[in-house]
Amino acid sequence: MPVEIKKTERETSQALIHRFKKAVQQSGVLLQARKGLFTKRIKGRNSQKKAALRRVIIRKEYERDQKMSKPKERSFRKVR
Repeated sequence: MPVEIKKTERETSQALIHRFKKAVQQSGVLLQARKGLFTKRIKGRNSQKKAALRRVIIRKEYERDQKMSKPKERSFRKVR
């Protein structure tokens, strides 16, 4: 819903801008735009599966190293 403000007779530009800002704030347009900025992007199905497999592999390697009494620091960097 666009906000439409028209300049009245003998109205200064500063008053017009003030009225416009107030109308935009009351309409909720800015609130909706800000909500859209901070929404998380949904990962695709394949990337979710790859991430899950990567976590399983890292966990198994860590457990194997612990059994062999070779604990190493966990590295969360991508392995290519």
